[in-house]
This record gives sequence, C-alpha cells and structure tokens, in this order.
Amino acid sequence: MPSEFPRSPRLLKGALVVFDSQKPGPPPRVIVFQYNAEQVTRSLASRAAPPEPSDVGSAREDSFRVLGPPVETINLSVVLDAADQLEEPDKNPEVAQNGLHPVLAALELLLYPPSTQVLLNRNLAQAGKVQVCPADLPLTLLVWGKARVVPVRVTSFSITEEAFDPKLNPIQAKVDLGMRVLTYMELKEDTVGFSTYIAYQAQKEALSRQVRTGTTASTIRGLIPI
Repeated sequence: MPSEFPRSPRLLKGALVVFDSQKPGPPPRVIVFQYNAEQVTRSLASRAAPPEPSDVGSAREDSFRVLGPPVETINLSVVLDAADQLEEPDKNPEVAQNGLHPVLAALELLLYPPSTQVLLNRNLAQAGKVQVCPADLPLTLLVWGKARVVPVRVTSFSITEEAFDPKLNPIQAKVDLGMRVLTYMELKEDTVGFSTYIAYQAQKEALSRQVRTGTTASTIRGLIPI
C-alpha cells in the first residue's frame, strides 16, 4: 500500500500592485515576486508633535497626543532568476530576448513619473501655462499576505545584477527595496490608497484583539499601584 503524504499548502507569493491613477480605473498591473523575500525588516516611528519646552502644562497635555499613525518603513530583497524561463525559450521569448530587463524595468518604473505626463507638462509650460502640476508617480500597493496589503512609496532601490547571458542581458539579480507606508495623512480621500490604508489599520486592530494573555495578565495587573 503506497504511503500517503499530506498535500503541501499552496505558496502565496508576495507582489506589488501598481495603479496608474489613485482613483479607481483600469485593472492594475501586478508584479509578482518570483521568490518570496527571506526577510522583511519593518520600523515604526512615532508621529508625535514636539512639545513646547517652555510650556509645561501643554507638554503634559501633548505627551499622549500624536499627529497621526506612525511613520512605517519596510525593507525587503527580491531575488530574480531567469534560469527556468531560459530552459524553455519558445515559451518565454521575451526572457530569451531580453533576460530580466522587462521585470527590472517594471520595478524601476515605480520611481518614474509617466513619460506621457512629463511631455504634456513640458508642452503646457512652453505654451505659457502658469500652473503646471508636477507629474504623479503611480500608486503602489505592497501585498505580503492577507494581513498586509498596504499603499507604499518606494524610497530606495538598489539592483545587483549577478549573471548575464551572451548578449549581456541580466539573468540573475537581486533588488533591494526600501518603502515607506502611505497613510491617510498622505493620501486623498476617495482614492484606492486611502481606503486600502484604512482597511490595513482596521485589520491590525482586529488582529490585536485576538491576543490571549491568560492568567499572567491578572498577576501583572495586581502589581499596578492603583
């Protein structure tokens, strides 16, 4: 009788979801991570207003007040390898022709305003238009599991290209991404990013209520001198 093994769970891949506009519109582009990052580094810094040193009363009142949610940064590394696609070049002609250039370009463009908007603004400026709005970056969501779908702005981007094909196309690379979470303080209402962040924080609050402290919590409460 053959041995039976439990089926492995389906691996959920991390991804970046890119919207051309902050308002709901065409379906977004999805950049799926070929391999999930082995490590994700996060940091949170309080957004508290600095107290006025000369006003002790106000300083006491403001000690628990904050301007908004903390400033959260996320850092991770994405590994890219074209080896599997190059084994079947007929099924992956774009990789056979250009290596990793297409996926690297998709990631790099998270830092670029659209060239069409740049040219439009340039034409408006040459036509004498006084108020020309700067071009906007696309809205990017980091999707890292069900509990972490959050709008981000890429703040740092470093590529290490580690191997090349005969045409000098990169075929192995590592991309280090530094991102800052965008909150309702940086996003306009009625936008995809605003509603996504509110859902992100609400889910975080719901998860925090699932923590069970058991009898230890009662013991610790007994130490509080009130």
